[in-house]
Amino acid sequence: MEKETIVKEIVKALELFSDNIHHEMKEMSNQLRTEMQAMGNQLRSEMQEMGNQLRSEMQEMGNQLRSEMQEMGQQLRVEMQELRTEIRGVESKLEAKIDALKQEMREQLEQLNEKVDQLRDELTDTQETVDLLSSKTLQHERKLRLLSKQS
Repeated sequence: MEKETIVKEIVKALELFSDNIHHEMKEMSNQLRTEMQAMGNQLRSEMQEMGNQLRSEMQEMGNQLRSEMQEMGQQLRVEMQELRTEIRGVESKLEAKIDALKQEMREQLEQLNEKVDQLRDELTDTQETVDLLSSKTLQHERKLRLLSKQS
């Protein structure tokens, strides 16, 4: 009986020990679950914070890019207006130069017309002189022939 009692006591001690181990394992398991849950919550919180920070940075970058694009657009508009002004100035100068050249050509054409008219007048005078001289020459030749026949 003593053996039985010892075995029963050992079994009882083992059951107590087993219950203690089981209880400690449950506590460890609960503690691990709690720690994992806390870690999961912390990671979620950090991810949420990082997500918010990234959204904020993206928003800031987007605003900065929009601002730079607007500045660039305004600068391009100013440069285009300056170019238009320059082009208008060049066009005005070209038109003035063209007008001056047209006026110069008109004046030269008028001078040429005057010279042509003078040459016509001189040619007409020369032709009349040639006609007169030809007529006189013919008269003299007739007289000379008559004189030559008479002699």
